[in-house]
Amino acid sequence: MNVLQTDIPDVLLIEPPIFGDERGFFYESYNEKVFLDKVGISSHFVQDNHSRSVKNVLRGLHYQIHQPQGKLVRVVVGSVFDVAVDLRKTSATFGQWVGVYLSAENKNQLWIPPGFAHGFLVLSESAEFLYKTTEYYAPQYDRTIIWNDPDLAIAWPIQEEPVVSAKDKVGKLLLEAEVYS
Repeated sequence: MNVLQTDIPDVLLIEPPIFGDERGFFYESYNEKVFLDKVGISSHFVQDNHSRSVKNVLRGLHYQIHQPQGKLVRVVVGSVFDVAVDLRKTSATFGQWVGVYLSAENKNQLWIPPGFAHGFLVLSESAEFLYKTTEYYAPQYDRTIIWNDPDLAIAWPIQEEPVVSAKDKVGKLLLEAEVYS
């Protein structure tokens, strides 16, 4: 397993070893011991989520202000541009974002620690997105930062207006949002 730091060192790109032949492939998508040994994270995952979206759907930027969730994310069908935004006020990278391409083809995963907003844009005709979380979903603490916040200036790889939920359309600007102290 290769573990690569992104421009925000706490957000890690994980490249699992893939064993393939003419029959197909096999890889271990999660092993708690390896995750601890190689990634150095001892987080306990409590919930697995699976979503399917069509091309140009943009989900996010979501976070929970209390019970913040760490997320281990991957794509099993299609491809996405995945984004994490640092919302930890005392962090040297507060307000910065990192984006990576995740796909069924590259089988990479992204570790997004608690304290970050998260979102993704579907690039393929459809995509199925899996993520493990370190805290349960708590809708009363759910918050959204608007995907096109000009201060964040996320370089979403899209030329047209993305398909966004009603909730995501009314997300707050980072300057107005609740963040982690």
